Amino acid sequence: MSLLRILKWTASVLLALVIAAFIFIALFGWNWLRAPLERQTLAQTGRVLLIQGDLTVHLGWPWPRLQARRVTFANPAWATQANMLKADEVALSIHLPQLLAQQLVVSDLHLVKPIVFLERHRDGRKTWLLDRNQQDDSARIDIDRLTLDQGVIGFEDVASQTSLQAELASLTKPADDTLTPGVSFSAKGKYNGLPLIAKGTGDSVLALRDDSTPYGLSLEATAGDTHVKAQGHITSLVKFSSIDMQLSLSGDNLNQLFTLTGIALPATRDYVAQGHLLRRGNTLRYEAFSGRVGTSDLAGWWQVETGGKRPLLTADLVSTRLTLDDLGPVIGARPGKLKAAVKAVAQTGEAGAVTPASKRVMPDLPFKFANWDSLDAEVKFSAKSIRQASYMPLEALSAQLRLKDSVLTLDPLRFGVAGGQLDAVITLDGRHNPIQAKAQVQLKRLALAKLLPADQKAKASVSQIGGHIKLAGSGNSVGTMLAHADGTVALLVSGGEISQMAMEKAGLHLWEIFRLTLTGDKQIKLRCAVANFDVKAGDMRANTLLLDTEVTTLLGSGHIDLAQEKLDLTLTQKTKNTSPLSLRSPIHISGNFAKPIIRVDQTRVAARALGALALGVINPLLALIPLVDAGPGQDSDCVQWLQGKK
Repeated sequence: MSLLRILKWTASVLLALVIAAFIFIALFGWNWLRAPLERQTLAQTGRVLLIQGDLTVHLGWPWPRLQARRVTFANPAWATQANMLKADEVALSIHLPQLLAQQLVVSDLHLVKPIVFLERHRDGRKTWLLDRNQQDDSARIDIDRLTLDQGVIGFEDVASQTSLQAELASLTKPADDTLTPGVSFSAKGKYNGLPLIAKGTGDSVLALRDDSTPYGLSLEATAGDTHVKAQGHITSLVKFSSIDMQLSLSGDNLNQLFTLTGIALPATRDYVAQGHLLRRGNTLRYEAFSGRVGTSDLAGWWQVETGGKRPLLTADLVSTRLTLDDLGPVIGARPGKLKAAVKAVAQTGEAGAVTPASKRVMPDLPFKFANWDSLDAEVKFSAKSIRQASYMPLEALSAQLRLKDSVLTLDPLRFGVAGGQLDAVITLDGRHNPIQAKAQVQLKRLALAKLLPADQKAKASVSQIGGHIKLAGSGNSVGTMLAHADGTVALLVSGGEISQMAMEKAGLHLWEIFRLTLTGDKQIKLRCAVANFDVKAGDMRANTLLLDTEVTTLLGSGHIDLAQEKLDLTLTQKTKNTSPLSLRSPIHISGNFAKPIIRVDQTRVAARALGALALGVINPLLALIPLVDAGPGQDSDCVQWLQGKK
């Protein structure tokens, strides 16, 4: 038989088969294909596929389209819901060459009134993976675009405490609108353990894997105490390869965003922010944002870059006017703690050697350092002005924060304080539990007058304060770090003037107090003041306490217990001029940080008064002898102190 006759015979057979197939389909339709599809699905996945309505195939190359009605596809036995999919109609276009290569790729999937339930098991199994063990990530259906005509989608992940259910519906198309109507959606449930409610609208075609077509989305959601509003476009809803949205955020505390984003942020007061969210490649950027934290305004930008060992957060933040109390949560201070402690002391007094927690003022909320290894960070922050606080006249603030391998460094941390400057370098090593902390602080040219109460500001003239603080300790809050701190504290005051009345009262010089009351107070020279402490295990013990003026020198001793926030200091006076009438005695400073108590040694005062009374019985003039402070105290060697030689 010739080759030509063989080819003619083969073509005739193929043509006959094609004609027979068309006749068969015309007579019986495509429903005969349902049983083979169901058997093959069960064999491959171990899960039941049922097509209870008509099955239609629209031939085309390379994308034939299947349309099936009344379809259900079962979940694996371990899932909490019986079916992964139940729909009135399923229509999909399949890439035939890839199907022949045993890879199922769907370009367009349309579902009519679907109920979809997806679930992830604690051990990592996922219902949408089609291998028998639901663990092979390659055994999934890749879907490029999805459209829904009403439906419900549920998702359950016990390990992450996530349980969501969303309802979707097609929007009604306006009569004069030529565009395809979009979809509306609402969702509720839990996300990472937080209650979630969301609603919004989107384009009609959900571009799940399409990297070229932006998907329009408008969203409003509340998760826990965090509220989100977003409007714009996302490219590829599966990979989020590109984002361009206007985003508003508000909530009670920025650190709650860790649950939603995995980005560790500091504790704050309530906040709001509005800005532009962009994603390009591995960079997610929130730019040109403005808002507030507490009562402080905040603006700038931040961005997160992925692709490294861990995400890198960089930011440049500016506050035009910062409220000092808004920094409290950042260092673990409880709102209103100082007022509550003062009130507790007033109600119960200061009995007992241990200060109860209710009477303490040091920040005691622990840092969430377990989250520090979730990212690295480089952040700049500046405050151009600071709302005045009665206890600390801060004027400006700038800081550079660096978080690397769970070690947080503030270098520099710079405050404008009382006309001078406070420079600090602080390191918190979160690789250890408890945190290992170090702090070095330099005080430069602080104006003493600005640190005094309003009615005392004119009584210290141009005196300036300088000094340094070097401390190292361990603890998971500022309070516990100080309670275990070792180091030194040294402060110096030089030059200027001070109220003579204040110094005469310190010496209990009754005659001078009486005279100044009649003639009015005046300023006297302040030669110097020195406070030098050694700190060991949270106990500040005074090496030197000295205040030297023209008329009196005060010398101090004692200690400050940082762990219990207790004060135990004693000041003694050395009068340089003879005072004809004095009840001079040591001055004790006790109490706690919430309410220091300053009092004289009543025993010494009483002894001097009784001595005067006894002598007065013999001779009224002799009564003055115990009350005379003969002096003379000597000028302290301030120069050596100020030059750091002592």
